[in-house]
Amino acid sequence: MICSMTAFARADRHLEGYSLVWEIKAVNHRYLEVSPRLPDALRALENGVREKCRKALARGKVEVTLRYQQDDSEVSLELNEELVKQLSEVSRRVGDLVQHPGQVNPMEILRHPGVLSTRKLDVELLQNESQSLLDEALDALIDTRRREGEQLGQLIVDRLDGIGTQIDIVKAAIPRIKEAQRERLRTRIQDVIESPDPDRLEQELVMLAQKMDVDEELDRLVTHVSEVRRILKKGGHIGRRLDFLMQELNREANTLASKSVDSETTAAAVELKVLIEQMREQIQNIE
Repeated sequence: MICSMTAFARADRHLEGYSLVWEIKAVNHRYLEVSPRLPDALRALENGVREKCRKALARGKVEVTLRYQQDDSEVSLELNEELVKQLSEVSRRVGDLVQHPGQVNPMEILRHPGVLSTRKLDVELLQNESQSLLDEALDALIDTRRREGEQLGQLIVDRLDGIGTQIDIVKAAIPRIKEAQRERLRTRIQDVIESPDPDRLEQELVMLAQKMDVDEELDRLVTHVSEVRRILKKGGHIGRRLDFLMQELNREANTLASKSVDSETTAAAVELKVLIEQMREQIQNIE
């Protein structure tokens, strides 16, 4: 199983009187960096959020945001009836004292502090619901990372197939290239015979041997490609290992290019470097 580091997930829950929403944004990063953003009423959850993320994720820059909103349409108002009775009685007595009898104004009583109150927030319940909802958001994030990881894996496999094609092209071209080099050497030897210079002949032979010997580079390319395929099949947290193998593949492609004595092998080496760079860019997003 391959996981991408880039993903987004959202989980929401509507409870009586309020709603909770978790949003998790993750991008590629060398290590795991978690940045929780929590409302003041739930700030105590920060350490728990970090711990859950550390258990669920291995790499990535992760922003974890919790939004808490009270639903005004479901706000439950509580009436302090005892206080209302006392205020009503006091109002009537005041009216009698000032000899100004009349009905008590309910709105005036409602404005008095303590007559109306909203239900107190159950912080413990809110924290429990938030943590449970975070688990759902993390599960959704991991599912997204897995799906994107599968796509990245397929893209890398396609590039590996392309590398295999270029290796086959170079291997098939080597006999023809060697024969052309032999003919070129014969021409140079003829020049040496006309103007004998043993040192020059020795230099030409050494240079030709070095230029034509690319078997080691091709073998290493094949080995590295096989290792990348094995790691992809194994899955897990493979991003760093694949990144190292891209460096090794690129090194062999550069060496092959430097040894090229033919336009066909030069073109193959360039194509190898393009394919390797494309893989490297994809691997930057793999966990």
